[in-house]
Amino acid sequence: MYLITGASGFIGKRLVNALKLEDARLTLMARKKISGCNTIICDLESNTIPNDAMNNIDIVIHLAGYAHDTKNSDSFAYRYKSLNVDAVLKLANLASNSGVKKFIFISSVKASGAPFPEKCMTESDQGNPRDLYGKSKREAELELLKISNKSKMEVTILRPALVYGPNLKGNLFMMLSSIKKGWFPPLPKKNNRRSLVHIDDLVKAVIFSSKDSRTDGEIINITDGKAYSSREIYEVMCNILERPIPKWSMPLLIFKIVSLISFGKLFDFEKLFANEYFSSDKLNSLGFSAERSLGDMNETNF
Repeated sequence: MYLITGASGFIGKRLVNALKLEDARLTLMARKKISGCNTIICDLESNTIPNDAMNNIDIVIHLAGYAHDTKNSDSFAYRYKSLNVDAVLKLANLASNSGVKKFIFISSVKASGAPFPEKCMTESDQGNPRDLYGKSKREAELELLKISNKSKMEVTILRPALVYGPNLKGNLFMMLSSIKKGWFPPLPKKNNRRSLVHIDDLVKAVIFSSKDSRTDGEIINITDGKAYSSREIYEVMCNILERPIPKWSMPLLIFKIVSLISFGKLFDFEKLFANEYFSSDKLNSLGFSAERSLGDMNETNF
C-alpha cells in the first residue's frame, strides 16, 4: 500500500495514474478529497497528521512542498520551514514509528547548491543552496538521513532536474508560451549545460526506486541523461511549435541588462544561462534508463 502526498500536483497526478495502471493500492493525503481515491484529509502545513495515517502503509512517497519563486523574502521563510522541513520530518517520524518499510522524499537538484562551473555534478558534489527553496530541501534531506541511520525504515531521496511534460507550468512553460506568441527573443549561443527530465521518466524513476532496496539511504539525481544549452532548448521549442528558428540572436549583454532592470523571472539571467548539469549515473547503475529527451517532444506531450 502506497501513501502519496502532493497527489493533486503536476507530478503527483501523473504518478497516481501510473500506479493505478499497475493496480497498486493507494491512499492519498491532501487538503481536500481527491475523487476516485481513498484520501486522508490533512493540511500538512497547519494540521496535525492523524496518528492512524500510516496504518497498513508500506511505502510513503512525499511530493507535497512549497515551491513558490521568491527572492529569499523573510516573509516566506516560515512557509518553507513549516512545509518543506517540519512537515516532512513529522511525516517521516510517524512513518518510521508505524512500521512503514520505505519513505521516498522528492527533493530537487536545487538542494545540491550552487552549480560547479563546467562540471557535471554528481550526488557527492554538495555546495550551499542559493535560495530558500533549495535550502529547505537540503535541510529536510539531512534530517531524513539521520532518521534513516537510526530506523529500520528505508529512506530514499530523489533529486529531479527541471521537469517538463504535459500540463507543464513554471519557467519552461512561460518560455514556450512566449515563443508561441512571437515575442521571446532568440537566445544567443552560450556553451552552458542544463539537465532536464520528462515527467514520465521521473514517475518511472520514483516507482523504480520504491521497489529497489539498493536506493536505501541514498541521494539520487534524476535526469534524462542529456546536456542542453539554453539555445538548444530555445530551438527545440521552436521546432515543437513548428516555428522557424531565427538566424539571429539577441546579444548576451542585452539579456544581462534586461535582467538587471528586472522584467520578471522569465528573463532572470541566471535561470536562462547558468550551468545546471547533473549526472544520473548512480540511478542508471541500478538498471534504470530514461526513455525520453527534449528533442522527442511535440506540443501535446511537452
